[in-house]
Amino acid sequence: MSIKIILADDHNIVREAIGVLLDSESDMKVVGESADGRTTLELAQKMNPDVVVTDIAMPGLNGIGTTRKIIAKMPGVKVIALSAYSDRKFVFHMFKAGASGYLLKDCVFDELTCAIRAVVRNEIYISPRIANIVVKDFIHQSFKNDSLVFYALTDREREVLQLLAEGKATKQVAFLLKISPKTIETHRLNIMEKLNIHSVPELTKYAIREGLTFL
Repeated sequence: MSIKIILADDHNIVREAIGVLLDSESDMKVVGESADGRTTLELAQKMNPDVVVTDIAMPGLNGIGTTRKIIAKMPGVKVIALSAYSDRKFVFHMFKAGASGYLLKDCVFDELTCAIRAVVRNEIYISPRIANIVVKDFIHQSFKNDSLVFYALTDREREVLQLLAEGKATKQVAFLLKISPKTIETHRLNIMEKLNIHSVPELTKYAIREGLTFL
């Protein structure tokens, strides 16, 4: 039986190229493609894939938030990050969200197929080029406390923070999340209180620094 895969990347040419290559593997089948996190989540719930290969930098709901939601709703699905970012912060956030693998976009195709097969076997796959980042941080426990504050936020608060940081107005955020503008304002105030941040510009800088948005 083929490994069912969903590809998530906001660059069409990247998805199409990887999709063609994966479909050429005898034991793999791409069952869905998406350009943003929310569509990826909907596809995963509809198609019940074995593996989701996702970029981190996606609009609306980034790969970190998408991973967290997929794992919460479908714990049997494996998620692999395929990212241009090798910074330890992104690696940490993805694995904290529940990812089973992390590769860089300039890897060779054989590494991606190796990672897919590994996570299906319930193994963790980390690109050798970033493995030292994980090992060093594990040994020295060197993550900054202000990075960990991010996890004091609820899933909904993270969504609101990303959308606000992407420049969307309160009414736009309310429309996208299907809740009232007043509720969005309440979330914003709660976020600022939890993070000890006192203005929207500071909030935006925080979101960018923590890898929640990629403006």
